[in-house]
Amino acid sequence: MSDEILRYPIGKFSAPVSFTDEEIRRWIDDIKTLPGKVRNAVISLTEDQLNTPYRPGGWTIKQVVHHLADSHMNSLIRFKWALTEDNPVIKTYHEADWALLRDYQLPVESSLKSLEGIHQHMTALFESMSEDEWNRTFFHPEQQREISLKRNLALYSWHSRHHLAHITETKKAF
Repeated sequence: MSDEILRYPIGKFSAPVSFTDEEIRRWIDDIKTLPGKVRNAVISLTEDQLNTPYRPGGWTIKQVVHHLADSHMNSLIRFKWALTEDNPVIKTYHEADWALLRDYQLPVESSLKSLEGIHQHMTALFESMSEDEWNRTFFHPEQQREISLKRNLALYSWHSRHHLAHITETKKAF
C-alpha cells in the first residue's frame, strides 16, 4: 500500500463549496458517533497493538487516540471563541510535539473518556446553532485566513473519519 493511501486512507480534506442542512446534520452525526466508534475499534487491542504505527514513521494507534482528544478539545474551544467573540484569532499548537509528551503513554481510556465528554459538548452546541452562528468565523494565523464554523465542522467530520480509518485499517494487519 502506498504511503499516500496509508497517510490519507479516506483521501485529503476537500472543503465543500456549499453547505446544505443535510450535510451539516451528517457532519454532526460523524462528531456524535466518533467516540463510540473509536472505543469499539480499540477496546480489544493489546498494548503491543496499540503501540503499532498506522504507517512507517507515523503515529501509533495509541497516539492517534490521544491526538483525537487533544485536537477535538482545541476545536471545541475554537468554536466557543467564534461564538462569543468577533472573528477571534485562534491559538495554534504543534500537534506532532504534543504526541511526544509523556501523557501520550497513558492508557487510551483517559482519552476515550475525554473524547466522549468533548463530543457530547460539541454535539449539544452544534445541534443548537443557527445559520447565523454557523456563518461566524475565526482567524487562523498559520493559514492567514478566516474560517467559518460550518467549514470547521466539515473539517472535523473529516478529521474524525480520517483518524478512525487509521485505526481500522491498521487493525486489518493484525
